[in-house]
Amino acid sequence: MILGHIGARKGSKGVPRKNFRFMNGKPLIDWSLDQLFAHPMVDAVVVSTDDEEIYDHAVAKGALKIGLRPPHLATDTAGKWGVWQHALEASEALVGPVDAFLDLDCTSPLRLPEDITAALDLFAAKRPDMVMSCCEARKNPYFNLVEPDATGALHVSKPLPGGVVARQQAPVVYEHAASTYVVDPAYLKRSKGLWEGRVIPYLMPPERCVDIDTPFDFRLVEFLMEEANHG
Repeated sequence: MILGHIGARKGSKGVPRKNFRFMNGKPLIDWSLDQLFAHPMVDAVVVSTDDEEIYDHAVAKGALKIGLRPPHLATDTAGKWGVWQHALEASEALVGPVDAFLDLDCTSPLRLPEDITAALDLFAAKRPDMVMSCCEARKNPYFNLVEPDATGALHVSKPLPGGVVARQQAPVVYEHAASTYVVDPAYLKRSKGLWEGRVIPYLMPPERCVDIDTPFDFRLVEFLMEEANHG
């Protein structure tokens, strides 16, 4: 049993109501929700939200009826982990034991169906605690990320002996891309956060990892989506 999940909180300071804001003809959440419903490996779909309109919309499309998320999971400071734990528990009460918990972030709608398949296949092959979507970081803390010291002078964030004079010499660093996750339900139940277990990357190209956090991000993703649809 593979459970597909989307978390969609009502509030958003960067882009008001972004999860249900229309993008290229349908609500933003539907670009990810429709992928879950269409994917042959996904057995059930659940949406965790504090928004009645989003909840009714998701249930009408076929999502599990778990009710609205508790108030303590609907705040600006509520983490992804607690939301996942609640959604898994509420869903298993309806559909029984889950073998893999697949989360798609609805603010990263540029993933392709094959990204979902590849992440699930990687999870099945390697059996980690979690597969996390990543892309190669555009900036590297061993080379061109800097931070100020007590005097305000800048230094490389993670200096290496002898220094790094070319990006190719720096250790590979990945950017955590909030797009696609596959989690072992047993790990989700027993742990308190993402990093307690063995987390491995599913690498995606950076152009499919853009996360919407600002109005500029929204316009950028909309442009990239329109370009892909016409390309």
